Amino acid sequence: MKYCVEHHTTYVNAQPVSVGHNEARLTPRVTPRQSVLSHDIQIEPPPSGSSTLTDYFGNTVTQFIFNQGYSTLSISAVSEVSLTEPQDATDPGPNWELLRSELAEHASAESLEAYEFCFESPRCRVAAEFAEYGKASLAAARPLRLVLADLLERIHRDFRYDPQATTVTTPVEQVLRLRRGVCQDFSHLMISVLRSCGLAARYVSGYLRTIPPPGKARLVGSDASHAWLSVYAGRLGWIDVDPTNRQFTALDHVTLAWGRDYTDVAPVKGVYIGGSSPKLHVSVDVSPQDKA
Repeated sequence: MKYCVEHHTTYVNAQPVSVGHNEARLTPRVTPRQSVLSHDIQIEPPPSGSSTLTDYFGNTVTQFIFNQGYSTLSISAVSEVSLTEPQDATDPGPNWELLRSELAEHASAESLEAYEFCFESPRCRVAAEFAEYGKASLAAARPLRLVLADLLERIHRDFRYDPQATTVTTPVEQVLRLRRGVCQDFSHLMISVLRSCGLAARYVSGYLRTIPPPGKARLVGSDASHAWLSVYAGRLGWIDVDPTNRQFTALDHVTLAWGRDYTDVAPVKGVYIGGSSPKLHVSVDVSPQDKA
């Protein structure tokens, strides 16, 4: 599948911002299943300076600064990407205990690189309460893909999608107690469970193409920024799973960036002086093009 992705972010301030330093992670990643055909980012008003760099995790970061005042900031990113189906979707993968040992022993260069995603991070925890929740899915010698499928089913059954229950700063321990949250919360939760059981999992930010109900027109701008996770699977590389939608990802998920958790991959963040009562508006459109 080929998509055109348009992401528009606008900040409107009641009083002007005098100085601002910002960074955006809005450039899609190149992966074994995703090619980036084109990408363009426009910022209004024009910043005083801008640059592009690659962060520790390999994500493309656009940095920009303002030394002059503005009341409204608009960031528009337009990308064309091509996605292919996973080739090994029916392979159950290694059993999870062998993977845990491979990671702990740094048995390969790949497992050593993945090992850094076994530890706590600012928004994900390694703790007994998360290991206890995962226990029911981690039968002895169970292949990883079956472990993940079982966890997806249980999270779907035990937790409710509720955008009013949490905020961007809600701790993952509270999500476990509340049994409610949004895509960011469910991704942090499943990452915490897997890391607490000795596996490597990273947080992925991106976009999800939404498909309208039968007979309904597709609404431009109704797609969403989204979050899911990727799990180290030894010889299979990394397997992406979406706990919010109880599925392994395929052709509807466009990858932007990955890191330890949301802290590493927020689409837009920064610091500023001045401004007051900022209002944020985000619009995302994932438009299918001709098949790649």
